[in-house]
Amino acid sequence: MRKLVRLNWLGGSAGWLWLVIVMIPLYWIVVTSFKDQSAYFSQNPFALPSAPTVSNYQLVIQSDFPRYFVNSVIVTAGTIIPAVTIAFLAAYAIVRGAGNRFLAGVNGLFLMGLAIPLQATIIPVYLLIIRMHLYDSLLAIVLPSIAFAIPLSVLVLTNFIRDVPKELFESMRVDGATEWGMLRKLALPLTRPALVTVAIYNGLGVWNGFLLPLILTQSPEQRTLPLALWTFQGQYSVNVPAVLASVVLTTLPIVILYAVGRRQLLSGLTAGFSR
Repeated sequence: MRKLVRLNWLGGSAGWLWLVIVMIPLYWIVVTSFKDQSAYFSQNPFALPSAPTVSNYQLVIQSDFPRYFVNSVIVTAGTIIPAVTIAFLAAYAIVRGAGNRFLAGVNGLFLMGLAIPLQATIIPVYLLIIRMHLYDSLLAIVLPSIAFAIPLSVLVLTNFIRDVPKELFESMRVDGATEWGMLRKLALPLTRPALVTVAIYNGLGVWNGFLLPLILTQSPEQRTLPLALWTFQGQYSVNVPAVLASVVLTTLPIVILYAVGRRQLLSGLTAGFSR
């Protein structure tokens, strides 16, 4: 018992230490975003601003931030909705069609997709987008993002649907339910935590994505938020407080999304440990 208590104290101390390490840069970002450039260079980096100002946020909003925000929302929603829908239907078919060689081969292709990094396919993706005449459009970002979001989503949803007792499907089958009925009335409600988990996970990746917008778009009208941070970088200097203000505004939607789906996200992440 003494050893367990000692380990708990060590674990608790390590947890608080990690919290401090994580909170220090967050505190610096928020505090610096309320300073002007002169105060940023003259004051202590961790000191509270002597004269707080919202001019950095005004500058960000006046620099087409709403347009970049809308572009990011369109790209994220246009990726997550089709990717999660396709992955859910594919996962249901793979689980319910266990033993089918074709579905087993499709599942193998999805698993192979996990081994291919985005950076290794950027040149073929660029050439395909050029051939499809989609370059410099939001659709050029959405289509590859869907393709890279599906494999992991299928893997997570397949394992989750496989844990649903087969007796539930059989009882609904006896009651005359069709596959679509079981999909909508049984599989969908039971896998909602996993759907929220993969949606938030992939949404974070798409929202913070930089490589695809950089390679597949050119005009300022098609910029997303991560790419738009370059707006505050000059040739010889960087407006650090304005950049950090844009970082705060860019992070707020993710924080709100996590706050809304926190319960479903945690239940989806811990489902494998409770079964």
